[in-house]
Amino acid sequence: MIQTLTGDIEFIESLRGKKATLLLALSNTKTANIQASEGSSQNQLTPTISSEFICTGQIKSMDIDPQELSNSAHLTRYIHTKTPFGRIELLDLGLETKPKLNYFTLHDFEIPISQNIAKGANIDAQAIFEKGINFGQSYQCKDEYIILAESIPSGILTAMTTSLALRYKNKEDFSACSESKTENLLKLALSNINEKDDLFAILSKVSDNILIFNAGFILGLNNSIPILLAGDTHMAALLLIINRILKLMGGVMETSNLALCTTKEVVEDSNNNIKNIVETPLFKINSYYVDYDLLDSECQDITGSSGALIYGILNGLTKEDISQKI
Repeated sequence: MIQTLTGDIEFIESLRGKKATLLLALSNTKTANIQASEGSSQNQLTPTISSEFICTGQIKSMDIDPQELSNSAHLTRYIHTKTPFGRIELLDLGLETKPKLNYFTLHDFEIPISQNIAKGANIDAQAIFEKGINFGQSYQCKDEYIILAESIPSGILTAMTTSLALRYKNKEDFSACSESKTENLLKLALSNINEKDDLFAILSKVSDNILIFNAGFILGLNNSIPILLAGDTHMAALLLIINRILKLMGGVMETSNLALCTTKEVVEDSNNNIKNIVETPLFKINSYYVDYDLLDSECQDITGSSGALIYGILNGLTKEDISQKI
C-alpha cells in the first residue's frame, strides 16, 4: 500500500519493524480567524483537542463529541492503539490553549501566536528559526526515527503565501485559494512585502511558526536521524523555505535521512500538486503516499495520518485491519 511519489522505496523499507517517536508540531495563527466563517472557536482549538485525542482517546479542552474531529485524527489515534509509537511528544509553537496532558512531553518554546497575514504576521522569524536549530541540535530521540506531523488552522494558506512571497511561481500547487475571501487575503499579505525585505523579514510577515521552526529543526538535526515528514502541501512547503535558506547561506544539505509522506487523497487532489512542490528544491528527497482510499473527501493530512498509516503498515497492520476501522 506504500507507493513512491519521488525517489525510491528503499528509505521507507529500511524503517520496517522499527519504533518511531511521533512529534506533533502545534500552533495557532490569527489568520484562521479571518479565513473561517463559522465555528472559528473550534477551529482555533483543533491543534489542542486533536493532540489530546491522539494521545489519550479523550478531549479535555472542549465539550464536543470526538466524532466531530477529523478522520485524520481518528486514524492517527487508531494506529497508535494498534501499533503504538515509541512515544508521542508535542511541540508548542504558539498555541492559544495548551493541551491538558500531564504524562506526555510538551516542549514549550514560548512562541506567541502569529498574527493575521493580511496585516503582517508579526513573527520574529529569525528567533523562531534559531530556536528550531537549537532544538534540532540538542534533541535526543529515544526511538529509531522521527515522524514529524503538524496541526495548524489555515496552514495551507500561510504555506502558499510563504511560497509566493519567496518568489516561487507555484500558486496552482496549493488548494487554499478557491474562495474570493481567501484570494483577497492573499493579495493583502503579499502587498506587505517590499524589495528591501530579506528572507527572514519576508517570513516574519507572511509565514507561520510551524514552517519557520521546523525549517530550523531539520537543519539542526543535520541528517543525524531518519525523519519522516507527514502532511500535505503545508508540510511540503517547509522544503521550499529550507531551499531558500540554503541558497542564502551558500550551503548544501545531506538528505539521505529525510523523506515526506502524504495520503492518496492529497496526491490525487486536482486542486494541488504536492509532487511538484517536493521536486522544486535543489536537494532531492524520497516521498511516499498510502495507496488506499482512506479519508473520502477530506484531503488535508492535518495530524499526521499518512505517517501513522505508513508506520502501522511497516509494523504489521494489514489492509483488512485498516478497512475494519474505516
